[in-house]
Amino acid sequence: MQVFLVGFGDLQNMRIFIFLLFFFVYLTTIMGNILIIVLIAISPRLHSPMYFFICNLSACEMFFTTIIMPNVLYILWWNGGYMSFYGCITQLYVGSATGSAECLLLTVMAYDRHLAICYPLRYPSIMNIYTRNHLVVWGWMTGFIVLVTSTIIICNLQFCSLNTIDHLFCDLAPILQLSSSDTSLVETEIFVIIIILSLFPFVLILLSYVSIFYTILRISSKTGRQKTFSTCSSHLASVCMYFGTIFIIYLVPSRPNFIKINKMLSLFYVVVTPLLNPIIYSLRNNEMMDCFRYYFALISIR
Repeated sequence: MQVFLVGFGDLQNMRIFIFLLFFFVYLTTIMGNILIIVLIAISPRLHSPMYFFICNLSACEMFFTTIIMPNVLYILWWNGGYMSFYGCITQLYVGSATGSAECLLLTVMAYDRHLAICYPLRYPSIMNIYTRNHLVVWGWMTGFIVLVTSTIIICNLQFCSLNTIDHLFCDLAPILQLSSSDTSLVETEIFVIIIILSLFPFVLILLSYVSIFYTILRISSKTGRQKTFSTCSSHLASVCMYFGTIFIIYLVPSRPNFIKINKMLSLFYVVVTPLLNPIIYSLRNNEMMDCFRYYFALISIR
């Protein structure tokens, strides 16, 4: 069984331009995240829990965009393309699991900032190498484990002969629309999973930032408040951008006239967010920019 992904069937005249734009964005995303990972790995100054989490977030972004973007580029180039059903399900599973891992990593990063700002004296003993490694491992594993059951249920659904998906990649809603079976069970399960892996972590992040802002407001000097807030402003920008898109796509009830909007929001979630995160965590981070200038100067001298 195969599915046909339509892509941008109504934008044939702009197909080459869109392909080149997405190809450039994909390469920039990969290169930007690799640069962050290498910079953190080789810079002793950046060997702290916060940068360890940023390194894992960059790896997650690369993995997530690589699962989806090469096939998107193929579909754009040929103005649509076929994909095996199990290949489609695999893309859905790995993409969803990686997206869930990113939600949990952002939550771990919020917890790290909460400890560093609210409990600075206890921070080194609490956020030790054992704790940070376990938080990251569980962040990566949870999404892949939790989504196994719903993926098996989707594989066992009956699908009709019309297997055309009006999308650029295999997302949950378009796949369920193809099924001739009752999908209420898997829809309920997915909704619960979204609550557990995205809404609940988002609430924890909000609670962390309430405590962070309260602590920052108690700092007497304006310079001290600005310096403290700067350590978590990049993370806050990523949280708003990432979770905001997820909630609109997966928690807002879909309507027939919402298909094109959903497709564009999904592209923002898949294409733009992985591109913006390296920019946010590098250009807005003075320590990373200083390390980048230092190693760039060394390379230039040689």
